[in-house]
Amino acid sequence: MTEPSQVFEPLYTAAEMRAAEERYPGYPRTIPDLMERAGRAVAEEAMKRYPDARTFTAVCGQGANGGDGRVALEVLRSSGRSGDEHVEGEAFGATDVLIDALFGTGFRGEPRREAAARIAAINASGSPVLSIDIPSGVDASTGEVAGTAVRSDATVTFHGPKVGLYVAPGRFHAGDVVVADIGLDHAETRHRLVTKTILARVARKRASDNKYSAGSVLVVGGEPGYTGAACLAATAAFRADAGYVAIAAPRESLPTIETLVVEAVKRPLEQVFEAAERASALALGPGLGRSPERGALIRRLLDETGVPAVVDADALYGLEPFERDAPTVLTPHEGELARLLGRDSDWVREHRLAALRAAVERFRCVVLLKGADTLVQAPEGGALVRAVNTAALATSGTGDVLTGILAAFLAKGLDAPIAAAAAATAQGVAAFLADKPRGMVASDVVAALPRALAGA
Repeated sequence: MTEPSQVFEPLYTAAEMRAAEERYPGYPRTIPDLMERAGRAVAEEAMKRYPDARTFTAVCGQGANGGDGRVALEVLRSSGRSGDEHVEGEAFGATDVLIDALFGTGFRGEPRREAAARIAAINASGSPVLSIDIPSGVDASTGEVAGTAVRSDATVTFHGPKVGLYVAPGRFHAGDVVVADIGLDHAETRHRLVTKTILARVARKRASDNKYSAGSVLVVGGEPGYTGAACLAATAAFRADAGYVAIAAPRESLPTIETLVVEAVKRPLEQVFEAAERASALALGPGLGRSPERGALIRRLLDETGVPAVVDADALYGLEPFERDAPTVLTPHEGELARLLGRDSDWVREHRLAALRAAVERFRCVVLLKGADTLVQAPEGGALVRAVNTAALATSGTGDVLTGILAAFLAKGLDAPIAAAAAATAQGVAAFLADKPRGMVASDVVAALPRALAGA
């Protein structure tokens, strides 16, 4: 693994992992050495994780992954445990731990009928499951699951984490991920995992700053009935350390907004372009409404302003590709991205990396795809993956909070992909600090943002 102080860690595809193995001195003669190290690492983790377990059964395929499993059984037997290889076609006997060694990182597509039956039997066994390198049935390069896949309690992966262990739906099959060093050299990878240290990239207020130079954000939204969305975004921008925040909203919404966010300047929507002159970033869409007039306003703001913009929520509705020099970040959830691509949300859910890439290619700007694994991609380069790991963020308003954080970071001058990844990280850290595994609301996350950034 890379040093913990680094902002990104590598996420390997199957091809990148294969290249790392081929760079190993003496390859392919040294394949047995690598397999010995891999199998031993699996056995050691199995004994560490399940110290009271006496019987282990491995479901082994015909490839290298199966070889790793057989080495693990040998090590377990030499350590005084019972280690048996499951025979295809036979029912599973009683065992303390099942080792999934059926498919490795080279697997793609849907398992054949016999393999699918073995995977289903593993999942139905009731025994703890430890997968080798990747849960069988998961595409290591994308996280896609075309058919059935093993649901593991833990996965021992070699050399570095694989994309499919952190991108849904594969990540929901992996359980705890343990990375075992088998002596390979690290290299740059196309996709990267975002670490908490990215928050150190967010500029702190300096003694010489005024409220505008510390970051000036204009939130455009807040239709009657949805004023809370604009207020959450504005408050989040303040708590993400912006110095000045204004809200441009329909005139009839302003009395309500006035009572909810006392620190923000309020402007009627017809004065939005005047308000934009003071902004160093725009947050477009929270509670804006989806009328044709609102869509036309978003298009004009994108066309006629030259500051960074976050395009979220209602501003994404009916959005068409645009030409814009200023940094722009779209922040859809799966349903919104499906509409932008003319697909259904199930397809996006099952092909998150492919859907993200399609959106980037269509709109030629940075796209942040929300979810348990927040994905960020720019037109150049691969995806940045932020594994949030808290279901507490699945609540109304957290998308508006993310928009406000991201707008604040853009206003401070961060490059758009870094700002997007840092915003997702700040929100995830704040959700943990809010310490409400049940009943958390979006404003709890907002309140915890200063602590999240103070720890950077």
